[in-house]
Amino acid sequence: MSKNTVKKRRFPNELGILAVLIVVFVIFGVLSPNFFTVSNTMTLLLNTTDIAILSIGQTFVLLTAGIDLSVGSGIALSGVVAALSLQAGMPWPVAVILALLSTVLIGLFNGAIIHYVKVPAFIVTFATMGVASSIPLIVTNAMPIAILNQTFGKIGQGFVGPVPLPVCLLIVFGLAAWILLSKTVFGMHVFAVGGNRASARLAGVNTAKVDLLVYTISGLMSGFAGIVDASRLMSGYPTAGSGNELFYSISAAVVGGVSLFGGIGSIPGALIGSVLIGTISDGMNVLNVNSNWQPLVIGLIILIGVTVDTLRTARQNQQTFWKTLSMRFAFMRQNTAA
Repeated sequence: MSKNTVKKRRFPNELGILAVLIVVFVIFGVLSPNFFTVSNTMTLLLNTTDIAILSIGQTFVLLTAGIDLSVGSGIALSGVVAALSLQAGMPWPVAVILALLSTVLIGLFNGAIIHYVKVPAFIVTFATMGVASSIPLIVTNAMPIAILNQTFGKIGQGFVGPVPLPVCLLIVFGLAAWILLSKTVFGMHVFAVGGNRASARLAGVNTAKVDLLVYTISGLMSGFAGIVDASRLMSGYPTAGSGNELFYSISAAVVGGVSLFGGIGSIPGALIGSVLIGTISDGMNVLNVNSNWQPLVIGLIILIGVTVDTLRTARQNQQTFWKTLSMRFAFMRQNTAA
């Protein structure tokens, strides 16, 4: 068998972050026996659900070299819309649809302004973050809206065997997103736009469709996170999602291997990154570490993740440059010889 026919074994890119997660999990388990219990593991996964759902939508956006700062405020918007709809006597499925529609429209608006008006994604989504976070406060006078519908409450409080229903929903969302990105033409176009937008456009990719859909998907995931949050609390909180959810969702995706520069990343990586951040936060709580230390630790994780991403991108650009240069020299030698 010749060397040319031997294929190099290629390991998934997510193995690195998965190894880090396992090491962190073992360290916390050794430091605190309570960390390894089934109940604590289920609690950890449940508390990570919101960030993980947001990171799915954030991954689509980041893969196109964009960013969505409005996802956190979407949690409050969808939760309040669901609570007000239920309070008005609407069936819970209708309340869920209206809640999702509110954040989908925010995402669609983001995508339209970013693509057609050419306003930077950071500015557009920062503006819609302010709008989406203010509407619930104005409508409710900054007061939570109680939810009495017990069926709606099962979305965030139900179980499938020993597994919380929100975790099961997260698995379904993650699987659907993975299929969409890795097994469809749309997913290929998302990576193409993030890799090189101009080249993708010349190759016939509908960049408008990609931009509109990725921000719409991000809005949809934000709406689902808000529904889960409202269902768990049995209340539509107008200040929900105003904490670290936004930055944790971005950091989870980046730590999981999704590039801030676009074109690189995966849904499994983003989900593993979410669990890693949730594990660190939960582990520090179990060890009774002062909560003031948690933002510092997560901040360092973000810094390391972004630094690695920047170095990786610079190295790839350098390799691409030298490869292109060598091809040009080879082409010139062939023409000279002819």
